[in-house]
Formats: sequence, C-alpha cells, structure tokens
Amino acid sequence: MSVLAHLAPAAVFAHFEALCAIPHGSGNTAAISQHLVSFARAHGLAHTQDGLGNVIIFAPAAPGYEAAEPVILQGHMDMVCEKAAGCPRDMAKEGLDLAVEGDHIYAVGTTLGGDDGIAVAMMLALLEDPTLPRPALECVFTVDEEVGMPGAQHIDLSSLRSRRMINLDSEAEGVFTVSCAGGSRVKCLLPTSRSDCGWETLELSVTGLLGGHSGAEIHRGRANAVQLLARVLDEAACATELRLVTLSGGGKDNAIPRAASAILAAKHPAAVTAAAGKMEDILRQEYRLSDSGLTLTVSPAATAKVPMDEDTTARIIRFLLAAPCGVQEMSQDIPGLVETSLNLGVLTTDTKTVSAVFSLRSSVESRKTLLERRLTALTEGFGGQVEQGQRYPAWAYRADSPLRELMSAVFTAQYGYPPKIEALHAGLECGLFAGKLAGLDCVSIGPDLTDIHTPQEKMSISSVERVWRMLLETLRRMK
Repeated sequence: MSVLAHLAPAAVFAHFEALCAIPHGSGNTAAISQHLVSFARAHGLAHTQDGLGNVIIFAPAAPGYEAAEPVILQGHMDMVCEKAAGCPRDMAKEGLDLAVEGDHIYAVGTTLGGDDGIAVAMMLALLEDPTLPRPALECVFTVDEEVGMPGAQHIDLSSLRSRRMINLDSEAEGVFTVSCAGGSRVKCLLPTSRSDCGWETLELSVTGLLGGHSGAEIHRGRANAVQLLARVLDEAACATELRLVTLSGGGKDNAIPRAASAILAAKHPAAVTAAAGKMEDILRQEYRLSDSGLTLTVSPAATAKVPMDEDTTARIIRFLLAAPCGVQEMSQDIPGLVETSLNLGVLTTDTKTVSAVFSLRSSVESRKTLLERRLTALTEGFGGQVEQGQRYPAWAYRADSPLRELMSAVFTAQYGYPPKIEALHAGLECGLFAGKLAGLDCVSIGPDLTDIHTPQEKMSISSVERVWRMLLETLRRMK
C-alpha cells in the first residue's frame, strides 16, 4: 500500500517511494543502478552504465527546444544508512518504512535517504514525461557519493554535450550553492599489544547524542561520541588502573557519531562508575543545548578477549584525547562559513589494531593538506601509521554564471525575493564534474531536508513541490 500516493507532485513522490523500497546504502547500489537501467529501457531512452554502477540517461529535447543546449541534471543514488537504537530493520536487505506527519516525510527508525533520493526521483519524473517544455536532458546518477565520491571520480563524462549543470544534492530551499569544500578521508591505525590482567570487565557507553552530517552540521557544536568516550576513559584512568579491551563508535566517517563504547578491565570497577557519573554531569552541562539526551552507562561485560597492556591502553586513550576534531578554521572571505574541519567518524578494534577514520574538509587545499599531515604526525608519534583514502577537490566559485542568473530570476519571480547564494562546507560532486568538463556552469539546489544522516531525518513535502515548480520553470526558459 502506497504511503505517498496522495502527495504532489505525484510523479516525483511515486518515484521516491519506489526508490525507498530498494536498499541503496553506500556500497550497496547495484539494485538501484539496475532499476535506473530498467527504467531507461522501458521508456526507450538512451543510457549508459559503467562498471561501478554509474548511470547516465539521455532524453531528447521537447518540440521547440531542438536548438537549445542540453542541460545536465545530477544526483547520487546512495544514502547514509543509520538506525535508531533498537531498530530491527536490515537496511542492506530491506526497504524503508515511510511515514508522513504534517508537512514532512520520514522513515521509521532509520535515515530517510532524501539525500539524495529526491534528486533521483525528480530526474526520473522529468525523463518519463516528454510533454514537459525543456531542452534535451543528460541525467547523471552516481554511486557512493557518501563514501568519498568514487563514482564521480571515475565516471566517464565524454558522452555529455552540455556545459551547464543543475546538481540536486542540496538540502535548503532558497539556497543556491555555487561553491563547496574539498575533502579527504584518513584512517589512523594504532597497533595493540595484549596481556591478561585478571580484572573485572565492564562496558562504558556514550549514547543519546544527536549526531548529524559532518559537513552541514559540524558548526552546530554537537557532541562527538568518540571524543566524549575518550574524555571519560581519561577520567577513569586517573581514578584507577584500567586496560582497554575493545573500542567502537560511529558508523560513517561523514556522520558525527551518536554513540560509542569501550569494553575495559578495571582494577577498581567502582572507580570507573564514579568517574563516569562525574563526567556525565559535566558533559550534560556542556552539551545541554545541543545534545540534551546525552547518557553515560557502565555495566558488567563478559568477554573472552584478552585486554590490551598498560602501554597500549595509555597510548590509545591519549591519541583519542589529542586527536583534533570539529571546526578548525572559519573562512576569512565569507562570514559564518566553516573553512576547515574534520570529523572522527568511525572507531573500530580488531585483534591487532585500533582504527580511527576521519573525514577532512576544507575550501583551502593547503589547509586540508595541513590537517592530513597533522594526523600523520600525531599517529606516527603514538606508534601508528596512516592510510590515505579518497580525496576530492573543492568546487571554485564562478563569477560569471549565466545559469545562476537564469535560476535566480526564476526563483525571484516565484518567491518574491532573491535566493541566497552561498558556498557550502560539505562536499559536493560538482567539483569533480567541473574538473572533467571544462567551462562547466553549475548550481546546486534542493528542497528542505533536516537532520540528514540521522534517524531523525525529515523532508518537507511543500518544499519539494516548490523546488519542483522552480526546476520546471528553469527548464522551460532554457531555449
């Protein structure tokens, strides 16, 4: 039974609901890629699909637009899969449980994937209706944007004729994004040695945090669960001898961790509980506005794993305590814009190492490089090594943009006031496209989405309708 059938624009929401029925987390996009290919075949549209699963679908111009330059529309297939505590849904195998409340769509217990499912839905609605007045469409659907943008990095765009592109991967109606930060991923690996100590084992957990997108929400001062765990462990280590067994936290490097935990052995378990209680009061006060649900718990834990030795425990705690995280620099050119930041997004433990994965962002390449070198120096100073992951370039502002002028005129006519033109600290694939298509004129737009990358994610229904009308009118004027 359809949940969104009564909503307008009907075609857009019908496609969005169909997409939500297909599991499409990052790294799990084969099914949705094939769904797009099947759509193209069913509608007789030319298309390509590469080895990564990227899809490009072409649609001819509407009557009267044959002489107009084509336009590229672009978005990504994958979503960030996050679940609320206790949610039983297997997001690798099951679709989303959609719900509507007032003006908002959400998914029960999980992320919604409006980032960027609504872009895919809008493009499909445009492609299937040849009666809409518009130039030829070159619709590009990329994979795995949320995990380093490998789809956009490796896609072959030589088949595209257009040099004007509307990216549909923004989350604020009325904001035209025209520049964004570049980024990279850095994994810090710290070796571990283990020896039995015979002490009682406990689990220390940090839960109840809001989390959020590590670019779009990094300036809001929300707590990072891994950072808080390090602070509590440091306090506990001052109260009693302890040995770490395992550490875990976060699930995606580009999402601020909402929870983290440690299994540890303690000489005096009561001292750990007392230290956690003290820190809970302190941290609740520090984060009373941004993370009012913050909770620290200490409970008995059974484990067959041998604890880390004294030296390893001290090195790991000190590394996590010293690791930079959050906003590092604000822009000197654009008031209020974060220039440089990093997020410690994933903490894991295996038999030989503790791994900490960071997402770095900056609109200044030299400062992104500086952060990479700082993490390398810190990690090597604690006896570890660094693995450099995906890197993507910043998207530079274009002073002369006919596309921006056209879209601004359409927006102003529709809304009665001009759009906000801004740069974005989060990464977009536009920088990679601009590097492949010389002279690309690009603007990024999208409807209102809140709390993306968290189970609290919501999408405004009325905002989707307004952005859809603006997109249609922009295409209509592209003769």
